Amino acid sequence: MSLFKARDWWSTVLGEKDEFDQGCLCVADVDNSGSGQDKIIVGSYMGYLRIFNPHPVKPGDGVQPEDLLLEVQLREPILQVEVGKFVSGTEGLHLAVLHCRKLCVYTVSGTLGNVEHGNQYQIKLMYEHNLQRTACNMTYGPFGGVKGRDLICIQSMDGMLMLFEQESYAFGRFLPGFLLPGPLAYSSRTDSFITVSSCRQVESYKYQVLACATDADERQGTEQQKLSSGKKLVVDWVLNIGEQALDICIVSFNQTVSSVFVLGERNFFCLKDNGQIRFMKKLDYSPSCFIPYCSVKEGTINTLIGNHSKMLNVYQDVTLKWATQLPHIPVSVKVANLEDLKGVIVTLSDNGHLQCSYLGTDPSLFQAPRVDSREVNYEEYDAEMKELQKIIKEATKTQDILPKSEKHRDLIVTAEVSPDLDAESQAIESEVKAEAVPSVTVKVTIQSRVTAQKPFLAVCVQAPLAVTCDQFIFDDLEPGSSETVVLSAFLKGNCSPSELEGNCFVSYNTPTELIPEGIPKVAQCNFRLPLRLICIPAQPSKAANHKLTIDTNKPPVSFLTVFPDFVDPSEDDQANVLGFQFLTGSKTTLLASKTSQRYRIQSDQLEDLWLITKELTLRLEEHFKKQNCQDFACTFSGSIPLQEYFELIDRHFELRLNAEKFQELLSERAVQFRAIERRLLTRFKDKTPAPLQHLDTLLEGTFREVIALADAAEENQANTFQAFTKLRSATHLVIMLISLWQKLSTDQVAILEATFLPLAEDTQELGWEETVDAAISYLLRTCLSKSSKEQALTLNSQLSMPKDTSRLKKNITLFCDRLAKGGRLSLSTDSATQPAAVMPGGCATIPESDLEERTVIPGSTATLPSHGQVARQKSKPGTGNGGLNAASRHRFVDLESSREEEHRVESECKGAGEVPLSRLSEDAAEEAEKP
Repeated sequence: MSLFKARDWWSTVLGEKDEFDQGCLCVADVDNSGSGQDKIIVGSYMGYLRIFNPHPVKPGDGVQPEDLLLEVQLREPILQVEVGKFVSGTEGLHLAVLHCRKLCVYTVSGTLGNVEHGNQYQIKLMYEHNLQRTACNMTYGPFGGVKGRDLICIQSMDGMLMLFEQESYAFGRFLPGFLLPGPLAYSSRTDSFITVSSCRQVESYKYQVLACATDADERQGTEQQKLSSGKKLVVDWVLNIGEQALDICIVSFNQTVSSVFVLGERNFFCLKDNGQIRFMKKLDYSPSCFIPYCSVKEGTINTLIGNHSKMLNVYQDVTLKWATQLPHIPVSVKVANLEDLKGVIVTLSDNGHLQCSYLGTDPSLFQAPRVDSREVNYEEYDAEMKELQKIIKEATKTQDILPKSEKHRDLIVTAEVSPDLDAESQAIESEVKAEAVPSVTVKVTIQSRVTAQKPFLAVCVQAPLAVTCDQFIFDDLEPGSSETVVLSAFLKGNCSPSELEGNCFVSYNTPTELIPEGIPKVAQCNFRLPLRLICIPAQPSKAANHKLTIDTNKPPVSFLTVFPDFVDPSEDDQANVLGFQFLTGSKTTLLASKTSQRYRIQSDQLEDLWLITKELTLRLEEHFKKQNCQDFACTFSGSIPLQEYFELIDRHFELRLNAEKFQELLSERAVQFRAIERRLLTRFKDKTPAPLQHLDTLLEGTFREVIALADAAEENQANTFQAFTKLRSATHLVIMLISLWQKLSTDQVAILEATFLPLAEDTQELGWEETVDAAISYLLRTCLSKSSKEQALTLNSQLSMPKDTSRLKKNITLFCDRLAKGGRLSLSTDSATQPAAVMPGGCATIPESDLEERTVIPGSTATLPSHGQVARQKSKPGTGNGGLNAASRHRFVDLESSREEEHRVESECKGAGEVPLSRLSEDAAEEAEKP
């Protein structure tokens, strides 16, 4: 048993499906036995009143029949029980029971039994008060300094304090500014009532002020009656604690000092009589109840605080002295003297778990057995040591931070995407302007091998894709059980997505003996949506602004085999050329060479090339994998389209600048709007009417400007999202082309993706440009650095939005140039300074002499081809296809001739629009065979 667990002295469970709260527990010598032993009084919301006198044979025993002195069911729910001197003419203790509309005072008496059944106890009603208002809680004490008797004060749900002088009703007062009732306590030292209002401040009201204030029964009278009935109720002192209070307790263990303890939702306060803070303690948990008690150290007070983590903490002022584990969450805690055992902790949970416990330890009775003397076999020990060292050496070889996945997972989640689109589309609230927006069914299955508590499923897809329902909550799963949900995915935004992948995450808890609430775990799986979800077959187009050529090491495959869902088997002319039209309107054409091993992808937009290129490579890999061909590979020997990529970066950054301008303008107009409002309010409050001087017209005009600016900012935000989606697609394409060009490994591609795609969501505070610039700068100063001097340069640790994109474009150009020179991506700085080497695929490094002939970017080490070498290539100063290798540079002459031929063909086709598929297929095969 743990040292920090409460020692169970006596416990029981009260009733079935019964509910209890803070005021339902009380400990006192209610039967006036005079023995000094307290009895435990418990009331419930079901109306049961129980009185216990625990007598366990040994610590930890359950309840015995004779422990229950009395159990009676009253007709109404019991809100609170208290014991005090509530009957006139006697100083004996009586029991006060608060119901919703009634206050009852009972006397508890016992009759000495003559048989083995023991003593008999009964309660007798002394008097009762029917309440005109619904009660919330009550407090008692010698109000006004009376001797030998206690008065009762009840707080109603509407903020009225009803005071009773034992058998008679005294008066009632409404609290000022009341909204919701809070905890209530009485301080006998200052003769005042202390509560916490809805304004989250502690308020104190003197009893004398309450007695002399306006009567609550005359509150609805005329103004003259109010003035003649008494004074206005004024608060004695106020302290703002900034949070709602759970309970208030006032203690005075000597005649000189008394303290007001307030338990908040996140803090614990100790106040003086005048409302000044004596000390406070910030709690790092959610408390449920508390009780102060006398400390053995003079000048300090001990406090028990229970929390929702089933813990009971013992504080001496603000110092934590002990923490103990309880088997339940306490809603009320008391300290009692039971059977000559002083300081027993009595706790009650909301479902009726009543326990008497103490803090202590059990002595350890374990004795180590004697070791048998025997001869030691050193050879056997040496062999075992070598075997253990071998196992340790094998285990330390792997440097993975994350643990290896288990062979048998506790919970398995799988996602199955339907091969066909839904017959009836499930798309809802789609912004796509197409005639029909298709959807596809995704079936998610959860299989549990163990008990899974609170399983929660989240389905995530990349915007502008969406699903019909993305969150599911299940009941607890038993071992061997499973759950299945069906949802539909569709295109919601009016732009093409950058990814078709989706993720399913399941969070759940697995209970253990030590942690009954369970250990949190997460299971996940991925799925890929079909290309037909975002595009449809279309007529191929000859004209295109952007073209890419992918080389392979295998003969070309017919599109009838690779894209059976996009071609018609009856049309043979679609075997080498295929057209795709996205739901957003743009078109992309895919061509395959009949003789060479090349594929060409062309489109008017650079970002539209990505998904088709990705789908082509995936389907080709899957096709050759089915044929048991393991050496299939794709390469790219063309030039990286940096110029077009930079245009997308500039467009996205321009929209971010516009967002900043809109924010500044909105802030200015809002300040102006508030200033006009203040002036108008001053004019309206003035007793002497004055002309408005067109302030109302100015207010209306400013309001229209604010609305117009807000609409423009919202439209700019939507455009920024579309621009970022296009930028992500183009970034994916650039990463893929660089990886095919340099034949990067899987780890290097992962570094490249982490560098260029660090953000899943672009925000104004942390944008794509500054994040990528910092990542590329780090790589240029570590693994791609030329010398140790570059490694010594320090990077700015604070990211902020740049003024322009010139630095980012210069770094991207330099990044490609370093890769072309033989640089290799690595997270370690050991490979920083690398010798130049010949690029794979016949791409040689750039000679230094060639670099000198190029145009230098101002303020940068990156270089570009001179204007004379690429006269037909559109470029701007400071941007362009920097980092071109030597092979690409010598290929410009051949590209010029091929482009002239393309212009000639396009001029012939101009006016005719679309061309026949047969001719387009032949032209595509000839163009794909060109170097």
